[in-house]
Amino acid sequence: MGEIARTDDPLDLIFSEAELERQREHITSFISDTYEASGAESAVINLSGGIDSTLTSHLAVEALGRDAVYGLVLPSTVNRDENMSDAERVASELLDIEYDVVEISPLVESFLETIPTVDTAALDDDTVQVAVGNLRARIRAVLAFFEANRRGGLVLGTGNRSEAAVGYYTKYGDGAVDCHPIGNLYKQQVRQLAQYLGVPEAMATKTPSAGLWDNQTDEEELGVGYDTLDSILALHVDGPLSTSATAAELGVEKSTVEHVRELHAASRHKRHVPPSPEPLF
Repeated sequence: MGEIARTDDPLDLIFSEAELERQREHITSFISDTYEASGAESAVINLSGGIDSTLTSHLAVEALGRDAVYGLVLPSTVNRDENMSDAERVASELLDIEYDVVEISPLVESFLETIPTVDTAALDDDTVQVAVGNLRARIRAVLAFFEANRRGGLVLGTGNRSEAAVGYYTKYGDGAVDCHPIGNLYKQQVRQLAQYLGVPEAMATKTPSAGLWDNQTDEEELGVGYDTLDSILALHVDGPLSTSATAAELGVEKSTVEHVRELHAASRHKRHVPPSPEPLF
């Protein structure tokens, strides 16, 4: 997508300590209320080693207790080893929750081998790479719901407000969950709340990656840095400023603001129930 757009002076979306505590209480109440209303007996979370799943799992344990939270670590050949190590560290050392590690590469390979039109020797082709990356995300969702069904549980999503606004998730993949506890937080707010809760700084600040293919990073795929993305969303997509006013306020090109607006518009279908025609009779 070209050079990643950044700004040296992003909009200040950082919470005060009092606001952080209110967010903490608000989200843990949301988790416990949703859990109780559903009659669930457990909460299932896919742990990637990234900050979103790490924060969500911390809040879930605080809301429900560690015995009610179950983690799945689902590596494949394209995941960085340090991310999977961090995911296990969150489950075993930081939270002491029950978890399992399931290697999904055999499932991906079996799926691809059953489709005669897929050339498994050309999986780095751009179109195939995206399709296979989304397949990995959807297999992870299937495994999460399988465990949730077995355990009478809910699948807790780990998506944040920034990624939801621009559709940066796989439809029926990591977007296929029962609820999104941190869906009200922009990415920079996720990082701050995580550090407030005691998540190690190295985990909170490492380069985000969805782990869909080799050497993939979120910001490179989005074409915009998270702080800039958050700022544009807050001022322009969620806020009242025009494209020109947003660009001037943040010191970025108008094309960057337009790019974020286009991402938001193109992903609208992901944020709504699939449509159907109105009944005729």
